[in-house]
Amino acid sequence: MEFRYDERYKSLFKWGNGFCKDERYDKKMGKYLIKRVLIGGLTLFLLSSITFFLMQATPGSPISGEKYKNEAARQAAIEKYGLDRPVFEQYQSYMVKALHGDFGESMVKADRMVGDTIFGAFPITARLGIMAFTFAMITGLTLGTVAALSKRQWISNICMVIATIGVSVPSFLLALMLIVFVGVPLKIPFIGLVSPANYILPVISLAFYPISMITRLTRSSMLEVMRQDYIILARSKGTPYKRVVIKHALKNALLPVVTYAGPAFAFMLTGSFVVETIFAIPGIGNEFVTSVMSRDYYMIMGMTIFIGFLIIVFNIISDVLAAAIDPRIKLK
Repeated sequence: MEFRYDERYKSLFKWGNGFCKDERYDKKMGKYLIKRVLIGGLTLFLLSSITFFLMQATPGSPISGEKYKNEAARQAAIEKYGLDRPVFEQYQSYMVKALHGDFGESMVKADRMVGDTIFGAFPITARLGIMAFTFAMITGLTLGTVAALSKRQWISNICMVIATIGVSVPSFLLALMLIVFVGVPLKIPFIGLVSPANYILPVISLAFYPISMITRLTRSSMLEVMRQDYIILARSKGTPYKRVVIKHALKNALLPVVTYAGPAFAFMLTGSFVVETIFAIPGIGNEFVTSVMSRDYYMIMGMTIFIGFLIIVFNIISDVLAAAIDPRIKLK
């Protein structure tokens, strides 16, 4: 038995040794990146535009809270933020400022710039998101590999039950269950992020759904890879089973996981609105929920653009990594 790559891919890939220098592939990758960046920019523009006009169409106004206690203050705010101008003129003015990195001032919270609020809350959410992503990847890959390779059916069943629960149970319900059945009995702090112990329940709540998805993807991909000819060949040559799994099978089974990991990382990095609200975490998600409830137009716009930008960037990164893992993927 002899395993061979298609002749079209020999210039791109050497089995077991990674990439070869290939000028044509580099050019294709460059064109692919430019195309994805342009599409991402257009997507972000459409997202910003749709959000702006939806806010204008939503009943209510940000100039009605405690910040504006009398008619004179409300009228001054309307003139300050240009709310008395035509909608398209407001749109043009905001988009021009946003292109220059100026997201304006909060309409509800006094003396708070949108940019300062975003970059003040983002590090909190980022720490939580990175911890949740790391936990999700390690746990999901482990459970998926065990479910695929274990000779004991009950172990595989337990792994898949965990994966099914994670997909089925909403994050807000899971967070509440963790507080009631874990946090309170074991006296684990769950309000804010004032100590390392405060991260335990929010991280599990945020990571449980991605763990389930990664487990399912890893299991199905691993089962398919283990039936491939090159795996059978490696085993027939006497290569240790663990080496076959780690060096050959797991490497090639990672492709669907990497494709999923980009959007998942962006989701966890930008924060879960529900999780941050339940655990009173002053991150991006909590700020976004507060701004929506108070109809803070500039804050909503700034948060939407920032979150959309991160999601688009990590989608591009995941696609590029997928192409790097397997050069047979067409760069179109």
